Amino acid sequence: MPIVKRLISFIAVLSLAVALNCSAQEKVDLEAISKIRYEGFHNSKIMEIASGLMDQIGARLTGSPNMHKANEWTRDKLKEFGLVNSHLEPWGPFGRGWANEYVNVRMVSPDTAPLIAYAKAWTPGTNGVVRGSVIRVNIRGPQDIAKYKGKLAGKIVLFGDDPEVKPSVEPLSERLNEKSLADIANYQIPSERNEARFREFLQRARLQRQLNKFFDEEKPLAVIDHGRGALGGGTVFVLQGGSYKVGQTVGTPQIVLATEHWTRIARILAAKKDVELELNVKNNFYDGPEAMTQNDTIAEIPGTDKKDEVVMLGAHLDSWHSGTGATDNGAGSIVMMEAVRILKALDLKPRRTIRIGLWSGEEQGLLGSEWYVQHHFGSRPESKDPDRKGDPSVRRRENGPMSIKPEQAKVSVYFNVDNGSGKIRGVFMQENAAVEPIFEAWMKPFHDLGMDTLTMRNTGGTDHLSFDAVGIPGFQFIQDPLDYDTRTHHSNMDVYDRLQPEDLKQMAVIVASFVYMAAQRDQMFPRKPIEKELPPPPPVEDDENAVPASPVTNPAVADRPQQPKPAEQRPQAQPSPTPKP
Repeated sequence: MPIVKRLISFIAVLSLAVALNCSAQEKVDLEAISKIRYEGFHNSKIMEIASGLMDQIGARLTGSPNMHKANEWTRDKLKEFGLVNSHLEPWGPFGRGWANEYVNVRMVSPDTAPLIAYAKAWTPGTNGVVRGSVIRVNIRGPQDIAKYKGKLAGKIVLFGDDPEVKPSVEPLSERLNEKSLADIANYQIPSERNEARFREFLQRARLQRQLNKFFDEEKPLAVIDHGRGALGGGTVFVLQGGSYKVGQTVGTPQIVLATEHWTRIARILAAKKDVELELNVKNNFYDGPEAMTQNDTIAEIPGTDKKDEVVMLGAHLDSWHSGTGATDNGAGSIVMMEAVRILKALDLKPRRTIRIGLWSGEEQGLLGSEWYVQHHFGSRPESKDPDRKGDPSVRRRENGPMSIKPEQAKVSVYFNVDNGSGKIRGVFMQENAAVEPIFEAWMKPFHDLGMDTLTMRNTGGTDHLSFDAVGIPGFQFIQDPLDYDTRTHHSNMDVYDRLQPEDLKQMAVIVASFVYMAAQRDQMFPRKPIEKELPPPPPVEDDENAVPASPVTNPAVADRPQQPKPAEQRPQAQPSPTPKP
């Protein structure tokens, strides 16, 4: 009997421990999730929202008339969904607005042929139809500039290295498999700062300024380069050729040509034959207060007993200009809009206020979200670098310590989507170990939808970093890449047809559920310490003959969140050579 009594006592204690553990586990409202799934899968409006944004408005370059239209359209649409306090929140200073109205490029000698071409952002047009002979120019470093001096006036410059065009032996679109997800889940120990990479970035930026100055002085009719990557096939990756900042506008038209058309011209020139092109490019600049001040779109679902606390979700609304900004990042914007529509359609009553932010200026360095964070939650001292005068300081650790505002303590968490149209597979936890049990519990109802991976890794290049920098837990989701890297990211193929409806519905359902559960938690999200300030970066060596480690054919700012790729996967389009500063 004593043995039986002890066994019974042990079982009782064990049961109590299990019960206590279960009570301490993260709460998951399966009834609410079931309703969210039904609304998101059976009554979805996401492709209707997508067509309104991508088809009816189109590309949304920050500072352009279309960006202003998109701000107003999303504001009104969120109000239509039943959100309150739907408004445009200004930020600035930005700089000059820009939009391309017309571009036509064709070969007129030795053959006549239309060419696939796009104007680079923030570059001037040709002031009507111009014709000129083509000259090949390849400048990899400052030491190459002098040999072209006095040779470019009145000519059309074919600029850059010879691209390598190869057939794709692998599918252009992919899903993350078990091995890929396992690789993402494995943490990689980071360094404090990659000084070599940072130095290379500064060298490239300096060389690009030198090139723009040189071309403006030499006065060619235009500079034409080719898109990045080995894909070709009419896919053209287009970014900016000049600065959006006042007083830094370039004076030479800059055009990106489809790779196969660029290489045809290069081969003719290599055969010592003349090539003549005809160009007609009309670009419009916009100045004044409306250009200097840009906007984010903000709206809310009011909370109940914890209404003074906030759960945020967001995505960048701006895009580049050659496509319609569908996967980058119309997809993220419409997912977030559909998520809050679902919550309002179900008339769920969140405890905390749910706030959506659709950011502008992300492609120029997270400007919209950084200014929002700086206005509301905290900032670092203003930069002493003249090139960063007027820029937000939230992520500039070298500027000094972070100063926190009272509103910062009221934001529990921020969720972000900016990784294309592929479905959600997990979450980057941004080295915040305390959120793992929360996300583990929240993911279980979505294992059947392919979401089952967590990683302690940081991922960069998008708007959650603005919140993370000021101490607010900010998270970006792991997504299937599909053809984001190979075809759509910053290209003319970033259009509605590349959106995947089933994936977008899955994303909206998961985001709506995560946001709702975050709003219902008894506690705020666990936080990690704010990163300390860094010493100023070392100066770039003043070596005019320094050759950057990669060509400057297409210098640009990239916003691709970095998801690790297994080594044996196919070669993909080369990443944009300049990371976001």
